[in-house]
Amino acid sequence: MIPRYSRPAMAAIWEPANKFRIWFLIEAHACDALAELGVIPAAAAAAVWDQGDKPYTPERVARIDAIEAEVKHDVIAFLTELAEHVGEPARFVHQGMTSSDVLDTCLAVQLTQAVDLLLADLDAVLEALKRRALEHRMTICMGRSHGIHAEPVTLGLKFASFYAEFERARDRLSAARADVATCAISGAVGTFANIDPAVEVHVARKLGLTPEPVSTQVIPRDRHAMVFAVLGVIASSVERLATEIRHLQRTEVREAEEYFSPGQKGSSAMPHKRNPVLTENLTGLARVVRGYVTPALENVALWHERDISHSSVERMIAPDATVTLDFALARLAGVVDRLVVYPEAMTANVARMGGLVFSQRVLLALTQAGVSREDAYRLVQRNAMRVWEGAGDLLALLRADAEVTAALDEATLSGLFDLDHHTRHVDTIFARVFGTAPADPD
Repeated sequence: MIPRYSRPAMAAIWEPANKFRIWFLIEAHACDALAELGVIPAAAAAAVWDQGDKPYTPERVARIDAIEAEVKHDVIAFLTELAEHVGEPARFVHQGMTSSDVLDTCLAVQLTQAVDLLLADLDAVLEALKRRALEHRMTICMGRSHGIHAEPVTLGLKFASFYAEFERARDRLSAARADVATCAISGAVGTFANIDPAVEVHVARKLGLTPEPVSTQVIPRDRHAMVFAVLGVIASSVERLATEIRHLQRTEVREAEEYFSPGQKGSSAMPHKRNPVLTENLTGLARVVRGYVTPALENVALWHERDISHSSVERMIAPDATVTLDFALARLAGVVDRLVVYPEAMTANVARMGGLVFSQRVLLALTQAGVSREDAYRLVQRNAMRVWEGAGDLLALLRADAEVTAALDEATLSGLFDLDHHTRHVDTIFARVFGTAPADPD
């Protein structure tokens, strides 16, 4: 992933220095277990730690790369470079293991490291959403379906909806983390023919993983596919929230907008522009993350006990998907936290259509008064269509409609045009989302 959309902590997980460090830990812990079993000398296992446990500096990484250029095998190149530090005891390293034991276990560690950062990112998004939801719990705004005015909602409910969605995302990601955090040290074709299962148990415990029940030489890729599928769903949630903000920022709506900082410029040609560039960026990044889901699903179907058709895919999608989503979630938290809200514009938009947003209440009141639903719908709609055409506001037109007033008296009819009716269950919804209903501010 390009530096523009990378944050250092996530990018570092996928750097060679971290990868080779994990490879070393896998091999060194395996040596400890083999020594405990009496398969290799204890002195050899100690030598691996004493002589090989050194930082993977750019020079060490370059040396491994140079060896790989000759031998055309990354794990062999790593082991060869390690032997240059360990010396003669290095002959006991990698006893009974196969390359996938190192590669797959390392990937499990890297993915858990990456998911831990993403979980922290989600926590920041959730915190921002909850704060804004409570802040605007009773800020009336227009609810829209098909992009058209429907009935009033509150901005707090919008934020609460996104909070609940991202809370589900966090739960899914936590489950996917547990699913992918497995270790395979089972040797060629996964039978443990040349290495004791106790070695796998020891390495797994040291690395915070669990042993893979059946590794077939590689860890089954359905585990990885689930991680990337969850990342894709989270990206879609990012886009849904970003799209909502983009719509609210349109000039004709302007109910909310991204924070526009001092000195910021919106257009090279038009000095007046204040564009939703951050949320547009998030929409694009979400598309990229979702694009990695299908390759991850296709990686599940490997030949027999293993092939490496998945390897090239994962070397690309694992860093790119996690780095991109990490950046996107951090940006989203900032957008929500600093979103500028215009309650007056929201109120004006609610009133803009001359009371049309109360049409359902009138319809229901007519049916309660004895009018058939078909006739009630006809009466309300014929007056509503006149409002659309600019003939006045709905309440005035209904007051002048003899068929309506024959069923509903003035007090009843006027009482139907009450915004408070639409917010009477907000606290019930908030209690469902946040656990408790918020107290009214002083």
